[in-house]
Amino acid sequence: MVTARRQLLTSALKLFDLLVMVACFAAAAYVEMRYTKSALSFEEMFSMRVKLGNILLFVVLLLVWHAIFGLFGMYGSRRMSRRRYDIIDITKATSSGTVFILLASVAFGIKMVSPLFLAVFWVYTTSVTISVRFALRAALGRVRVHGHNLRHMLIVGTNPRALEFANRIACKPGLGYHILGFVDRDWHGLPQFKESGFALVANLENLPEYLRQHPVDEVIVTLPLASLNFHNSDIRAICDEQGITIRVLNDYFDINGRRAKAEEIEGASLMTHYAGMADGWPVYVKRLVDVIISSLVLLMLAPALLIVALLINLTSKGPVFFAQYRMGLNKRRFKIYKFRTMVPDAEQKMREIEHLNEVSGPVFKIKNDPRITPLGKFLRKTSIDELPQLINVLRGDMSLVGPRPLPVRDYEGFDKDWQRRRFSVRPGITCLWQIAGRSSIPFEKWMQMDLQYIDKWSLRLDFEILLRTIPAVIRGSGAA
Repeated sequence: MVTARRQLLTSALKLFDLLVMVACFAAAAYVEMRYTKSALSFEEMFSMRVKLGNILLFVVLLLVWHAIFGLFGMYGSRRMSRRRYDIIDITKATSSGTVFILLASVAFGIKMVSPLFLAVFWVYTTSVTISVRFALRAALGRVRVHGHNLRHMLIVGTNPRALEFANRIACKPGLGYHILGFVDRDWHGLPQFKESGFALVANLENLPEYLRQHPVDEVIVTLPLASLNFHNSDIRAICDEQGITIRVLNDYFDINGRRAKAEEIEGASLMTHYAGMADGWPVYVKRLVDVIISSLVLLMLAPALLIVALLINLTSKGPVFFAQYRMGLNKRRFKIYKFRTMVPDAEQKMREIEHLNEVSGPVFKIKNDPRITPLGKFLRKTSIDELPQLINVLRGDMSLVGPRPLPVRDYEGFDKDWQRRRFSVRPGITCLWQIAGRSSIPFEKWMQMDLQYIDKWSLRLDFEILLRTIPAVIRGSGAA
C-alpha cells in the first residue's frame, strides 16, 4: 500500500499542476492581449468566461490536462527515474495538453488561442512544471539523505548484475533506499560477491523466515531465468503471502498480474508487483479521514479522557496508560497506547495463566482474566480503553480501520505465511473482526477476514465498518 504521506504529496501536486495550468493560461492570454492588436479586451474576456458554455469548456480542459499528466506518469513514484526522463515526460505531457487546447480552439472558435498564446502557454507550463518537479526531487532527496522516508530493500541474487544494481542504489542516498542485504543459494560466484562488502543475510531456503523477522518493503529479484525459474515463482509466492512488494530486473522474467507495473530505478528496468491495497486518491482520502476524525474525537472527549485517567490513578496502582510494542505496516514495530485495564505486572503474570487461553492460534485471550481490574473490565466492555490509540492514528502508526495490530509475542506464533499479508496495510482500531464478534471469532477466521478486508478495500467499506462499530461497542459483543 502506498503511504499516506505520499498520497498527500501526490494530491497536492495534482492540485498544483491544475493551478499552474490556470495561471499559465491567464498569463498567455495577457501576453496575447498585450501584444496583439486584434486581441480581446479584459472586458470581453471576462464577459466570455462567465458564460456557462465557456466555463464548462474550461473545466473540460482542466480535466483533460489532468488526465494527460496522469497518462505520462506525472503522479507515479519518480524517485526511480533519471532527471532527463522527467524532462522528457513533462515535455510530452505539456505538449500534448497544448495540442489539445489548439484542437479545442479550432472546434469551438476560441479567439484568444493564437500561435503566440500557444507558444507562451507551452513555455510557461513546461518550465514551471520542470522547475517545481526538480525542486521537489531535491527537497525529498535531502530528507532521505538524513534517514527519513527510507524503503528497506532486499536483493535476491548475487550475480554481477545484482551487484551493479546495488552499487547504483548505494551511490544515490537521495533515492531513499536502504539495502538490507542479499539472498542467494550456494554457488561458485559467492567468494567474489563476498569481496563486494555487501552482506549475505539469508539463503533461498530461509528467505521466508528472514521476511517474517525483518521489516522489508521491497524485494528485488535478479536471478537468471534459465537455471532458477522455479525459484522465481516461489519467491513471488512468498512475497505475495506476506504482502511485500516485489520488483524484478526486466531482463529476467515477466510477472503477470493486475498489480504488475513496469518501472525504472537509475536506468535499470524493473517489473514491479504491488501487494496490499490498490494505490490512488482513495488511500489519501482514507488518511485524511483518519486525521480529521481522530483529531475531532480527541478534542471532544478530552475532558472525559482526563476523568478516565484520574479514575485509573485512584483505583489502581501503576501508570495510567499501557504501552506495548505491536507489529505495524510491513512488520515495523511501534508502541501502541491504551488505558491500563490490568494490574501493573500483568505481562509478567501471563505465563502463569497461559494454560487458560480460550482462543485458537497464537493469540492469548480469556473472558475472565484475573489480571483485569474492576474498572478495567468496564473500560474493556465499552472499548474506552482503546481511545488513546487515536494518538497512534494521528502519528500515522495506525488507521481508524484496518487489521488489529498484534503484539510481537502473537506474531512470533504465526505458522502460515499467508497470514502475514495482513501486515501489508496499516493496522487499525476497528476492522471486520471487531464488528463480527471479536474474541468469539476463531484465529483462522480472523486472519481470513483481515485478508478479505485488504482484497475488497474501499472507502465505502471503511465507512460501513466505522458505522457498524458503534452498535458493536454498545452491545459489547465479543469483548474480552
